[in-house]
Amino acid sequence: MNTNAAEAAAPLATRPRRRRVPPELSIFLVLIGIALIYEVLGWIFIGQSFLFNSQRLTIMILQVSVIGIIAVGVTQVIITGGIDLSSGSVVGMTAMIAASFAQASTWPRALYPSLTDLPFFIPIGVGLLIGLAAGYINGQLIAKTKIPPFIATLGMMVSARGISKWYTKGQPVSGLTDQFNFIGTGIWPVVVFLVVALIFHIALRYTRYGKFTYAIGANVQAARVSGINIEAHLIKVYAIAGLLAGLAGVVTAARAQTAQAGMGVMYELDAIAATVIGGTSLTGGVGRITGTVIGTIILGVMTSGFTFLRVDAYYQEIVKGVIIVAAVVIDVYRQKKRAKH
Repeated sequence: MNTNAAEAAAPLATRPRRRRVPPELSIFLVLIGIALIYEVLGWIFIGQSFLFNSQRLTIMILQVSVIGIIAVGVTQVIITGGIDLSSGSVVGMTAMIAASFAQASTWPRALYPSLTDLPFFIPIGVGLLIGLAAGYINGQLIAKTKIPPFIATLGMMVSARGISKWYTKGQPVSGLTDQFNFIGTGIWPVVVFLVVALIFHIALRYTRYGKFTYAIGANVQAARVSGINIEAHLIKVYAIAGLLAGLAGVVTAARAQTAQAGMGVMYELDAIAATVIGGTSLTGGVGRITGTVIGTIILGVMTSGFTFLRVDAYYQEIVKGVIIVAAVVIDVYRQKKRAKH
């Protein structure tokens, strides 16, 4: 009897267990590979280093931090088997409204001459509440009326964009207070992103909230039979996604020190791309925040690398679209392989 046959005949308990490789490891290796490719191309075509430039890497991380905050919420939505197309528009809406409360002229100076600025936590709180409300409406529409997530969030995407334009008649909001702008300076956007990622990594891995989220995405009927309140949990997940989009809007306005109605355009697609690249399955039930963080960095490295190599913007969009499709194809292959076993 050869070794393979003997191993097959052995009881399951005595068979050597194969160590499972964390899915994030393969994604991380992809990140390293992409960075090395840009490094080589940089020396060949430009005569410069891509990796060993601290200023370029710092700018890259700051740029993707907002997308990362959104992607953490989008990851949870996709794990449930849903989708959120409204996050970019919610970023624009919350940025406009939060910025309007961060202007020095917000206080009625005739009544309160000694108070020229609202405390910084008020515009931040307003932005978070607006985002939370948008996500809550998405959740209600999806959970209560059974509208497909694609349609419900598409409607919110259009409505939020319209509200942001109507709110200030299409005019930019400027003259924001230094206290408010502070959260968008330095490494603070990155800190916010990493703290948000850590909080929801723990929530998904170690709490009942996470177990319910994965259970709904894996098999909604089985989750219902096991006693999970599907409707209430979906509302919670979409509300959190809206809250994080609101937080991203606040950070965006603070970074730019102004707000315009066009802020956040296409952010939802970047967030979905980062989530899918990070290993979250569009069929639901599979995904990790750690993978999303790496996927977000991959997206940032790609964008920064294209700019470094002076590649035209439209080529960047084409390649980004190809990578998203490739990530979905790999996910489908992975799902089929898992089903066989």
